[in-house]
Amino acid sequence: MHEGHITMMRNRFFVTLPLTLLVVLYSPMVQGWLGFTMPAFPGSMWIAPVIGTIIFVYGGLPFLSMARGELSSRQPGMMTLISVAITTAYVYSMGIVLFPAHDAAGMTMDFFWELATLITVMLLGHWIELRSVGQAQGALKELAKLLPDTAERILPSGQIETVAAADLRAGDRVLIRPGASIPADGVVAEGQSSVNESMLTGESMPVAKSAGDAVIGGTVNGSGALRVEIHKVGEGTALAGIMRLVEDAQKSQSRAQTLAQRAAFYLTLIAIGAGIVTLAGWLIVTGSLADAVRSTVTVLVVACPHALGLAVPLVVSISTTLSARSGLLVRQRVALEKARELDIVVFDKTGTLTKGEQGVVDFATDGISEDAALRIAAGLERDSEHMIAAAIRSYADGRGIEPAPVTGFDALAGRGVRADVDGTAYYIGGPRLLETVGLAAPASLAEHGRKAEDAGQSLIYLASQERVLAVFAVADVIREKSRQAVRALHDLGVEVAMLTGDSQAVADSVARELGIDTVFAQVLPEQKAGRVSHLKQGGRTVAMVGDGVNDAPALATADVGIAIGAGTDVAIESAGIILVRSNPLDIVRIVRLSRATYRKMVQNLWWAAGYNIVAIPLAMGVLAPFGITLDPAVGAVLMSLSTIIVAFNAQLLRRLDLKRV
Repeated sequence: MHEGHITMMRNRFFVTLPLTLLVVLYSPMVQGWLGFTMPAFPGSMWIAPVIGTIIFVYGGLPFLSMARGELSSRQPGMMTLISVAITTAYVYSMGIVLFPAHDAAGMTMDFFWELATLITVMLLGHWIELRSVGQAQGALKELAKLLPDTAERILPSGQIETVAAADLRAGDRVLIRPGASIPADGVVAEGQSSVNESMLTGESMPVAKSAGDAVIGGTVNGSGALRVEIHKVGEGTALAGIMRLVEDAQKSQSRAQTLAQRAAFYLTLIAIGAGIVTLAGWLIVTGSLADAVRSTVTVLVVACPHALGLAVPLVVSISTTLSARSGLLVRQRVALEKARELDIVVFDKTGTLTKGEQGVVDFATDGISEDAALRIAAGLERDSEHMIAAAIRSYADGRGIEPAPVTGFDALAGRGVRADVDGTAYYIGGPRLLETVGLAAPASLAEHGRKAEDAGQSLIYLASQERVLAVFAVADVIREKSRQAVRALHDLGVEVAMLTGDSQAVADSVARELGIDTVFAQVLPEQKAGRVSHLKQGGRTVAMVGDGVNDAPALATADVGIAIGAGTDVAIESAGIILVRSNPLDIVRIVRLSRATYRKMVQNLWWAAGYNIVAIPLAMGVLAPFGITLDPAVGAVLMSLSTIIVAFNAQLLRRLDLKRV
């Protein structure tokens, strides 16, 4: 819903609120019930009709306009019911002003106070509802921010000029300095580096790039300089494709029909039908047009949906506040409503089930103590900015090991490093390092290495000039709460799947450790939304949990999109619910909150509309032959009572303990 519509509803509510209080206070009917009298002055008898007219025109116009839209689409609902009620009350009340009529107690029979309170309450309820819904309007803007504004284009003469990234054309060559973002899709012409593509592929490890390798616009260069030949710009880039997927997914989402809308639809039909039957019945039985009109108006007025208009928005507002206090930010009301129906939750692996950072998950030594090996390894990796080096340093620090002082440091491009510790030369690096120094891992370390490779983990070896001393298995670290979250979802009867751009071996290893039911590995960004769509076939309700740009289309396609709060802005903008704490257990809390919210909605709808089951037949006069009729004042009291009950029942939702999982 457009932001201007929300602002309009808010402003009209605050304007009509004091005017409504004035109408209520000067209503003879209200004064008679409560036993007080407002100060009279010349013209005070016109307060209700004049201000009532202002409220009807200013506050009621939005509902009348939306009712016209409902009727045009042949879907009468809440707006139609509100419009019928306020129009009937206004026309009848103005008729009473122009042609005065009183009840047996001498009070005027107008409904201006009912008209004013109905419009004001509906403005409040609609404003709350619109604020709760919200849409991911900023997703495409966040995607566009990934691309740099400028690029360094290399001229045929070898000189470099700074140009706007939008001015690049296929065939241009650009210089990508260390740490810079790549402005468009292309191929490396010269240079070596590693590129962080996690925001697009979901792969946590930087990807080594050299001449002939493709690079993607929006990704971030590592420590080396690259010269890239541009192949695709503008709408042809991978990032632009993802932007189109997000846009299409958002457009494909239809407006969900809420419980209140469905209830209003049926109540509208019942109220209008009952009004027609009442008018015809009283005319046939009594022949009195006055009695027929009075009874018909009573039917339509007692059907005014004060409580119905607040039944759902109040619950949504309270549940949204409750969720925010628990670290669950609800951006789209529909997402929270549908979470109760979830059949399957699909987790992105990197940054969601895992921390999205490398850590040492296994460590073995041969011929040296673990502390000594860690001391040397941390010393060799002390000055490296590579994430694997940081993982080893962090692991050593966690065990209280101080890095050894090193001398003679020498970087072995693409293989590792060499340095001296206490006069002895040591090496640390991946399997290619062993090939370079001509060493083979002893049987015990080789077995550890095979197990790690089967699990899709990276191997880092520590060696002297004579032998291999230790092996580190490095992988994306699984979040502490992931196992508990998967188990709790299973207890709720929800299936768990994992979607990742990582290799099958890595994905299967994580799935086995967490007990995940279904695994989709080596999934490209443009394929993720398709996987979610496939899971939705057969009527299953699917939630997608992710944190990266590559997850944005899938988040928008899923019935419930849930973003890890520590993730990228675009993932957050594409999601209906955001997990501030990046805790997978919060998915369980979402399901519990959704189910509790739904129960309160159903209860409130029964309380809101339940009195009509009794009030409408009585207002129609079905018991009139027995001398039992419903006075409009009594109907108004019953309606007010149902509103109070609805408000109180909604407050009971605050007792839900979301800390318990």
